[in-house]
Amino acid sequence: MQEGITRQSINGDERDQFIPIRKSDIIAALTKSGLLMGAEQHEKFRQFCQLLGAIFHYEYFDWLEKLRDDYYYFNPEIPLDPKRDPQEIERARGELIETLEKVLKGANYVEVPLAEIEQAHEEHVLKVKVETAMDLYHQVRFFRRGHHREQVDIRKWFGLRRNLVEAWVFDNVVLLVTVKLPGEIKSKRQLKSLEKSQLRPGSILIKYFRHIAATDLHMLFPKVRVVMSLYDKLTIAVPALAGGIPLLANLLPTLTVLFLVAGFYLGLTSPVEHEQAAKAFAALSGLAALAALIMRQRLKYQRLSLKHQKQVSDYVYFRNISNNAGIFDYIVGAAEEQECKEAFLAYYFLLVANDTPDQATLDARIEEWLATTFGVDIDFEVDDALAKLQRLGLLKREGEKLSVPPLDDALVVLDRIWDRFFLFANVADAAART
Repeated sequence: MQEGITRQSINGDERDQFIPIRKSDIIAALTKSGLLMGAEQHEKFRQFCQLLGAIFHYEYFDWLEKLRDDYYYFNPEIPLDPKRDPQEIERARGELIETLEKVLKGANYVEVPLAEIEQAHEEHVLKVKVETAMDLYHQVRFFRRGHHREQVDIRKWFGLRRNLVEAWVFDNVVLLVTVKLPGEIKSKRQLKSLEKSQLRPGSILIKYFRHIAATDLHMLFPKVRVVMSLYDKLTIAVPALAGGIPLLANLLPTLTVLFLVAGFYLGLTSPVEHEQAAKAFAALSGLAALAALIMRQRLKYQRLSLKHQKQVSDYVYFRNISNNAGIFDYIVGAAEEQECKEAFLAYYFLLVANDTPDQATLDARIEEWLATTFGVDIDFEVDDALAKLQRLGLLKREGEKLSVPPLDDALVVLDRIWDRFFLFANVADAAART
């Protein structure tokens, strides 16, 4: 498995390395392709895939256990142990992120630059602006896999106008948020904000989403706050000014009379005339109308804010698949399946080749077969596939030329690897024979 994880632009123009086809469908299509002759060879190839898949499954089980073990210290549902050494916590955090990066890389996820997410938010599809307090987090990272173009229906002017916008939509998105440690929080305001959001200092949030528009990744940040757009502000401010200015114009001349009447009832001034009392009551009516207008516009603001907040919540809620420790089984399983599919394809096309192709030729043949057979255009990760075969002892190199052993020899190699995982029975049998 290659170290590090690729960073790609948010615009989605790059081809994916993710193979969006079931492992069983690839095996079935390869055996039916006619390049491998005879039912016996087909069965041996299926056994090869089964044994290779079992080896990868065993190896990725170690990754799964490591992720679960490392995440224990950062699970937001478990209180932070104040006696634990901060340096040990920092080391464990680094190990967790490193392991998670490797697994995401194996599952063909790529990282989306945070700066491009911020920039793309200006073109957001939902037309709802949000802000988030980034000073609460040590790190916020997005990883995506698979993408397609999709038309989104945007309604304007109270639904009277419809506009179809074409946007990139990411099929799978993983969000990684590391909350600052207690020693990294510099103010009581930040600490109070974390407590209000029920975010434990030092915890790590991991969330998995499906079908997120590239321009709406900003919606997935934790603790987002809806910000009113200029149009929303005008819909509240213009009616308030239109109704408030006439009220104030009629109210200002009567304010002095109102003060006189109030002073009389408080015993501060002399008695007032009947006409002045009538004007004072008219002023009170104007004040009540102005207060009602202010309250109505405030309620309208709150209703609009809740409407936008609900829109954001619904958008996130129905696309959120898994969170925190629950995501490890999914991404480890996805990485394991991608590794298997890459190794199956690389071995098969080297096995049935009439020549000894180089890496570029092999890459082109596999990509052409996937496009012809399944109609998918991907950037096959041939270097990673060959690295797996070489690590298992299934690849032969003669300069730039590549080849693999026949199925009988490959099965023996894989069987020996499997037998070396646990040696207890082998040692006992050898001792018995001795």
